[in-house]
Amino acid sequence: MIVNLKDIRIGEDNPLVVIAGPCVVESRELAFKVAGDAKKITEKLGMPYIYKSSYKKANRTSGKTFVGIGMDEALKILSDVKREFDLPIITDVHSEEEVATAAEVVDVLQIPAFLCRQTELLHAAGRTGKAVNIKKGQFMAPEDMRLQAEKVKDTGNQNVMLTERGASFGYHNLVVDMRSLVIMKESGYPVVLDITHSLQLPGGEKDRTGGQPQFIFPIARAGVAVGIDGVFLETHPDPSKALSDAATQLPFHLFEPLLTQIKRIDAARREVAA
Repeated sequence: MIVNLKDIRIGEDNPLVVIAGPCVVESRELAFKVAGDAKKITEKLGMPYIYKSSYKKANRTSGKTFVGIGMDEALKILSDVKREFDLPIITDVHSEEEVATAAEVVDVLQIPAFLCRQTELLHAAGRTGKAVNIKKGQFMAPEDMRLQAEKVKDTGNQNVMLTERGASFGYHNLVVDMRSLVIMKESGYPVVLDITHSLQLPGGEKDRTGGQPQFIFPIARAGVAVGIDGVFLETHPDPSKALSDAATQLPFHLFEPLLTQIKRIDAARREVAA
């Protein structure tokens, strides 16, 4: 199955797609900086690119941490990024009430991992006709994600992707089982690996989520070698100053080196598989 998104085709033998951007919309300046620079790099490397950023972070370790600058303002910034750089946009939706508003702006509606079984949310996203990316719940078996994708498909919308972001066993840790990528691919839907969220340590810093960014490159290389249709990662010019997920965002100066590596691995994997 192939997801069609403007001039981007995701799945089967199409090029590896890159989904990347800051975790949350912090400001217009940051959004424009990352979108513009990332577009130049991905065009240089010949890799299709989707800009990502959340208009709010509804799932937080503590009720005192940053949620967002406001849905209306954040969506306006995403709309401006889309128009200025001619990029498709992906963002999370958290409730049925938010779906229609977000769908007016973005090209891909993303279902957060903790909400991946919410049937009415999946139906609402599907009915918009927009592409839908479903994050695999940290508690879900990979083979069960096919059933969540079919909830969207039942609305007549076949533009569905599945994203792996690690499995939780408690104790402030996530583990990526590379077998899950193969299992979800067997469902027929395009599969994406969320590199940076997979390296979170949920609640690992007492009142906030920690992370292990030193494993971004190894996890990315491993996932692409297995054979996936896209990579998802959060990136920021200065992760230490990021207002959300500071512990796992990729420093933007490493964005091009990472993509250069995984593109070569993807090419080698395709050659071996041919």
